[in-house]
Formats: sequence, C-alpha cells, structure tokens
Amino acid sequence: MNVNFYVTCIADVMKAGVAKNTVLLLEKLGCNVIFLEKQGCCGQPAINSGYTKQALAGMKTLVETFEENDYPIVAPAGSCVYAIKTYPEHFERFGEKAWAERAKKVADRFFDLTDFIVNKLGVKDVGAYLPGKAVYHPSCSLFRKLGIKEEPITLLKNVKGLELLPIKNQETCCGFGGTFSVKMAEISGEMVKEKVANIDTDEPDYLIGADVSCLMNIGGRLSREGKPIKVMHIAEVLMQGEK
Repeated sequence: MNVNFYVTCIADVMKAGVAKNTVLLLEKLGCNVIFLEKQGCCGQPAINSGYTKQALAGMKTLVETFEENDYPIVAPAGSCVYAIKTYPEHFERFGEKAWAERAKKVADRFFDLTDFIVNKLGVKDVGAYLPGKAVYHPSCSLFRKLGIKEEPITLLKNVKGLELLPIKNQETCCGFGGTFSVKMAEISGEMVKEKVANIDTDEPDYLIGADVSCLMNIGGRLSREGKPIKVMHIAEVLMQGEK
C-alpha cells in the first residue's frame, strides 16, 4: 500500500527519531512510504491561539501538497491530525467554500499512526519486544478529539515483555495544551506535576505516548524531578526488536 508520511513540525525539528521509526514501522508493515517535500506546518499553534485567518495561507499550501495523490496520509501526532481535520470548518467560516471542499477530501485521508495500523492495515501485533513496566499517557487530541482510545492500548498489549500498568486519572490532561502551557504556565506546571506523581506511583521503566508534545512536557517534568523513567513515543516502542 502506498502511504504519505506527514512528519509534523515537532518530529521534524525536535524528535527526528520518532519520524524515522514511524517510517521504518510503516515499511515493516508492508507500506511504500512517500514523503511530499512541500509539506509544512499544519497551523495548529496559530489556530489554537486565535490566529486562524493568518494561518489560512499555510493551510492552503498543505492541502495543495497532499492533493498530489490520493493515498492515505499518516502522522505520528494526533494533535496535528485533528487540526487538519478542522480545516473545512475554518475555510467555511471565512467564506472559502471551494477550499473547504478541497480540505475535506484531504482531511478524510489523514490518520493517526495507531489508528492506521489497527483499523486500516488490520494489524494488532507488530512483533515488537520491550521488557519492563510501562504506563501509557493518552493525549487529549488523540482520545478526546479523534476518539482514538483502544488502538494504542491494543498495540502496546501485544508488545512482548511489556507490562502495561494502569495509573490514577490516566485520561487527565498533562497540562501542555499547545500555547496553554505558555499562557497559563503556572496552571500547566501544576497539572504536569500531578501527572508525574501519578505516573511514578508504581515506578515504571517507561512512559509511552502517541503525541510528541505531551511526551516532551511530561518528560521535562520527569527530568527535573530526577525520575529514571524513559520517555518513548509509541512508534519507537513498536520498532523494538523481537527476541
């Protein structure tokens, strides 16, 4: 199957390993991965900050880029996928009906990585191996906005050697929320502090998530508290070799 890869800004600039492992994982599962070089930022930071009108030009560029073919588009970040799926309503709001129609066709082809693997490829066990105890943090964009809740859990439960632990208030926001963590820094700081306290209760070896932004936020707090918990994106976990 031919698949477009949408790298996302954070994976491109901050977490190249997540992008690399996403591509390797898709190839391992039989996909021919295509990278359209004109792709850029989805505009999520501007949209979340109320500057949607200023983001329209970049949104149009992204739509045009992925109109080059009609293959599925896979990204390792639910927040970006959700932002793109809201394009049609933003274009409609500013009277850009033609662009709204074009954006919907592109948005309908966008998938979070775990959603694509489980629901499009029909794969629940990718043959990964990672010994140890782990907790999973579901990002708000992934499970609240996109409704993707069981797919990451299904994949992680099939990682050999990995014990997946429940945590208190697992679905509570980590406090990142894009620009929320900047504008409401004190509140955000208390939220991630609480999240880390819940994560550390059973002293897991790994914190796993499917959104890089959340992992950076929680990972930063873990580091400041000196917690020896390794932070991993699910794409990195699923590429750990079977023993």
